[in-house]
Amino acid sequence: MTANLGTLDRAARLILGLVLFVAPLLNVPAIWSNTALSFGSMVVGLILAGTALVRFCPLYRILGISTCKL
Repeated sequence: MTANLGTLDRAARLILGLVLFVAPLLNVPAIWSNTALSFGSMVVGLILAGTALVRFCPLYRILGISTCKL
């Protein structure tokens, strides 16, 4: 796996991923009281945080995008 996420992209993914993962646990706002929405949000949050930590996004690879400076 070649890194294809730059620093700014990684930071944004990590922050958004953590927010999407933690918001349903805190039930803020009340929209997260729906089980399907809260589960979906947590899954998307984990995926975003995971891709930020490993510096690789499979979707970017398919689309031929790289925000990482070589």
